Amino acid sequence: MLSLSLEREMAGTDIARPKENWHTLLVCPDGGMAEQFLPLMAQVPGLGPVTEMRLYPPVEALGEFFSGRQVNPCFLDASTDKDAAFALIAGLLRQDPALQIVVLLASTDSDFILRCLRQGATGFLTAPFTVGELEPVIERLARTRPETYRVLQAGGKVYCVMPAKGGCGATTLAFHLAHQWKRDGSKRILLADLDPLTGTVSFALKLTSAYSFMDALQRGDSLDVNIWKALVASWNGLDVLLSPEDPARGIGDLPDPGSMIEFAKSCYDIVVLDTSGVYGTWSGHLAAYADEVLLVMTNELPAIQSGQRALAYLERRKVDRSRIRVVVNRFSEDLGVSGETIETALKLEVCHTMPSDYDAIQKATMEGKTVPPRGKFGKSLAALSTAITGGSELPDEEPTGSALGKVLSLFARRR
Repeated sequence: MLSLSLEREMAGTDIARPKENWHTLLVCPDGGMAEQFLPLMAQVPGLGPVTEMRLYPPVEALGEFFSGRQVNPCFLDASTDKDAAFALIAGLLRQDPALQIVVLLASTDSDFILRCLRQGATGFLTAPFTVGELEPVIERLARTRPETYRVLQAGGKVYCVMPAKGGCGATTLAFHLAHQWKRDGSKRILLADLDPLTGTVSFALKLTSAYSFMDALQRGDSLDVNIWKALVASWNGLDVLLSPEDPARGIGDLPDPGSMIEFAKSCYDIVVLDTSGVYGTWSGHLAAYADEVLLVMTNELPAIQSGQRALAYLERRKVDRSRIRVVVNRFSEDLGVSGETIETALKLEVCHTMPSDYDAIQKATMEGKTVPPRGKFGKSLAALSTAITGGSELPDEEPTGSALGKVLSLFARRR
């Protein structure tokens, strides 16, 4: 019998569920190869939810595994044990002769590749794996069995806000950005506090809920609109998915967030993910599923060093630099490192610098509000919104009207 502990579900991004709920199978005993390949799968449209096996399954147990499952394609680690992998190709094809099997190799071995293709494998990939090599393989396979692949679907944009170092104001920036995008005209916005241990969005916005993102994770593929409405709280026109009040419950082995994020993309124009940082499997998944990562730091020297380390780690997680925007918070020309020096140190352009406005932010936080849009932080926030998504910034001053109009406006506000 195949142990369920060998399987892990992971949904793709930018895509809708395939017909008949087809699943992708990854058989990869090599842990390093799996950790390299899984993030790439999350970035390629077309693949269904992934079932991962970290051992070669016994051929005689495949019948039970395929019972009730529709699987295609299969990615097979053929380097860890060539004989076992070669035998498994035949065993898999006995269960489904149309199954598309792509063998994964740690290095080029022309003779073994030819043997695998003659055995029935559909294709092969050789390490180091890249999205650029995986995408054409998926496109080619999809032309042969289109019913088993996901269909591209327009969906909301996902922005993952990640602090390079703790205490740099990333959460404050996350909920202010979500609110700014609402003010800019986006109709459906989700702010999701996905920090399982130290989430503070509920405190900042003075929100309470009996549910958290943990409940959404547990629902997985069974999420629907009615369930979702019960899970989210409402704040100033935003839907807010909170972190758990009791962080000790259920965080030992967080399931992959793919299904939850995919569902959110189908419901909202913009999804803002507030996270605890860049490190670890959980944060790596969130970065992989995001359209863009907003890496937040200050212009202090320790924060710049943390930014360098964060960028290196994200690159190892296969998050391309083209998807990362650096935002320098609490920026001061008089204190800390200049913007040009930061760009030189990070080898990446700074998307935007946010000014320090401690008193205004502190007052707004105590009241569960956002900073007024006409202050220096509010104006800079509008500029950041424009830099990320486009649009127009607020004018510097209120339009001038007649004295009668001002009097009437006072009465209108009092009604």
